[in-house]
Amino acid sequence: MGYLRIFNPHPVKTGDGAQAEDLLLEVHLQDPILQVEVGKFVSGSELLHLAVLHSRKLCVYSVSGTLGNVEHGNQYQIKLMYEHNLQRTACNMTYGSFGGVKGRDLICIQSMDGMLMVFEQESYAFGRFLPGSLLPGPLAYSSRTDSFITVSSCRQVESYKYEVLAFATDADKRQETEQQKVGSGKRLVVDWTLNIGEQALDICIVSFNQSASSVFVLGERNFFCLKENGQIRFMKKLECSPSCFLPYCSVSEGTINTLIGNHNNMLHIYQDVTLKWATQLPHIPVAVRVGCLHDLKGVIITLSDDGHLQCSYLGTDPSLFQAPKVESRELNYDELDIELKELQKVIKDVNKSQGVWPMTEREDDLNVFAVVSPNFDSVSQATDAEVGTDPVPSVTVKVTLQNRVVLPKAKLSIYVQPPLELTCDQFTFEFMTPEMTRTVAISVYLKRSYIPSELEGNAVVSYSRPTDRNPDGIPRVIQCKFRLPLKLICLPGQPSKTASHKLTIDTNKPPVSLLSLFPGFASQSEDDQVNVMGFRFLGGFQVTLLASKTSQRYRIQSEQFEDLWLITNELILRLQEYFEKQGIKDFACSFSGSMPLQEYFELIDHHFELRIHGEKLEELLSERAVQFRAIQRRLLTRFKDKTPAPLQHLDTLLDGTYKQVIALADAVKKNQGDLFQSFTRLKSATHLVILLIGLWQKLSADQIAILEAAFLPLQEDTQELGWEETVDAAISHLLKTCLSKSSKEQALNLNSQLDIPKDTSRLKKHITLLCDRLAKGGRLCLSTDTATPQTMVMPGGCTTIPESDLEERSVEQDSTELFTNHRHLITETPMPEVSPTQGVSE
Repeated sequence: MGYLRIFNPHPVKTGDGAQAEDLLLEVHLQDPILQVEVGKFVSGSELLHLAVLHSRKLCVYSVSGTLGNVEHGNQYQIKLMYEHNLQRTACNMTYGSFGGVKGRDLICIQSMDGMLMVFEQESYAFGRFLPGSLLPGPLAYSSRTDSFITVSSCRQVESYKYEVLAFATDADKRQETEQQKVGSGKRLVVDWTLNIGEQALDICIVSFNQSASSVFVLGERNFFCLKENGQIRFMKKLECSPSCFLPYCSVSEGTINTLIGNHNNMLHIYQDVTLKWATQLPHIPVAVRVGCLHDLKGVIITLSDDGHLQCSYLGTDPSLFQAPKVESRELNYDELDIELKELQKVIKDVNKSQGVWPMTEREDDLNVFAVVSPNFDSVSQATDAEVGTDPVPSVTVKVTLQNRVVLPKAKLSIYVQPPLELTCDQFTFEFMTPEMTRTVAISVYLKRSYIPSELEGNAVVSYSRPTDRNPDGIPRVIQCKFRLPLKLICLPGQPSKTASHKLTIDTNKPPVSLLSLFPGFASQSEDDQVNVMGFRFLGGFQVTLLASKTSQRYRIQSEQFEDLWLITNELILRLQEYFEKQGIKDFACSFSGSMPLQEYFELIDHHFELRIHGEKLEELLSERAVQFRAIQRRLLTRFKDKTPAPLQHLDTLLDGTYKQVIALADAVKKNQGDLFQSFTRLKSATHLVILLIGLWQKLSADQIAILEAAFLPLQEDTQELGWEETVDAAISHLLKTCLSKSSKEQALNLNSQLDIPKDTSRLKKHITLLCDRLAKGGRLCLSTDTATPQTMVMPGGCTTIPESDLEERSVEQDSTELFTNHRHLITETPMPEVSPTQGVSE
């Protein structure tokens, strides 16, 4: 801001604010102030003067005071003695008796482009460029060695003798002498260097005895103490990011104390490398000094970046209070046990009567409803769909919110499964009065040329309800699910008699006409076949649905295994709705075919291959990027060289590497898109496998939920945490707990590291073993409560799949096996061979 202020702070009582008489002088100097120093800067006088550094000007002032008649009558004036207009933008400055002059101080200013300008009081002496300077660093002058010490942009401490600076080539003649290869001066060489590997914040040179001085350098992460010749005396790694520092003398012989402020509002005091004291400050210190104010020695003055000045001292006032000794008595543990049991009984009674938390009201604070339009939009909102030649329809979903209480901010988020897309998925509402209704309408359409894994959407509302104890509000979430129509992604198609993948679903009720189940997909031919129907996905393959005329079976067939999922699920849901309308409640579906694990494993292998390929592409892209940056550095060195050298085809190599980087980046992007599409197809196949396992073993809703949590743990597949390793860990846990065959399996430890596996053989073995255990009567359960052991009759004739990673077991154990887990004791009794699909009698 350009304000120069001089303070004379007085000690005040605790709680009093700053006093007006503390400010002695305030002057607005117009230009921003970079640095202020006090020294003998005026010729013919050994009085102290004030040097103020601006970005383009150096001013030297004299400060004088006139005694007043009253306490507040003292007047202080500031007078400009001389100024230097700088040709280059200044960064910082230092002063001292350069060259050993007596009775006066010289000033050295470092510019932003690395030039040192030396001023002998009222006159300009010379200017020198530091070699290889890119960015200016902190600058300090050592009077013992008569040298300037700075930290260059190469992150190394450099020392330059004043004598070398004075006799080196003049900065104004540098280019001319370099071109003519002749010069009247000497080359500017460095006295010593030390690589510290980081940028420095400040440099301070102190000499507390006559024998030696030390150079202190405050880095961004470390604190260094150097000898006069540049050798490290000691260094300290800092835990927090420092902001300022100050070395000062120590009470111990041969040690140095250092004040270091950091960005955590802390002030640390080190004795060499040992932390002796730490104190909290009300601000982040950007400058710290130690002085003697009004006969109070060791006052620590700190300054914040917003101009807050604080004078403080270490230690605390002594307390004369001494706590009285407590009479010790022996404890009666029997009485304590009785008292503890009574208190636990009181707590238990309170929890039973009213609960730990206060009961919430039954009526919700906010209600949310979602309604899907039965018809397509008159004008499709699918403007950016990439499906192909088929016209892509869109359907409108209306979400209605009704509040009961005042809610200052409610956020509505709507989710659908990709590649389904929403025209807008985020809304914010302000319910300032009760009983308000807000409705939003958004459109859903298919964006890519593959089918989603689910047709369900979810509308989630998050809000905060203020209470008496918590005025900011308690966060709450309410959600509402909605189901999108099948016709949004599917068109009527031509039925096909042949297909690569087929599934047969059995029911316990007579077959239903497909025209009544799928009214919008009928393509009636001449013979009016109502037991065959075709479906064609937008941009995808066809699926054929057949209903048996004699038996109670339905067949779904397609060229792609994962395409069977949506039609199979839609068939079961519509059959359940149909029989519910008829008043039939005992309708059930079953699956008696072989489990299509081989087709499922092919999708797993394809997804895993894409992950491995993506890792290889990213590693190759990283290598090419490193190569590209290395060539850039070599070229930059050639271009900055004073004597131009031939490029030696580095430009051709740079261009070729750039093209490779672009091509690899495109390949990574394409592989990510393929991986996302493969993961969506894998989720569809996983949903189908879970559905078939549930129909095959007649699993309950809780058991199917366990399977879904194990097989579908991720909403998004990434390179850091992928589907294969997560599912393998979940299935291994199920095999180790509720589906274990012996206590040895329960004692095995799982691998805690979820790293990408080498291949998918272990995962496929565990999935096969899971189906085998379920076929032998194992039941999924997460409860650890001890219940009455149940005896289950197992079907015979099933061979166990040997697995070396869980335990070595032999096939001979199939006749009599003992399954133990937390809840069940399962024994096997000999019985005639039956198919695993004929059920298990308990």
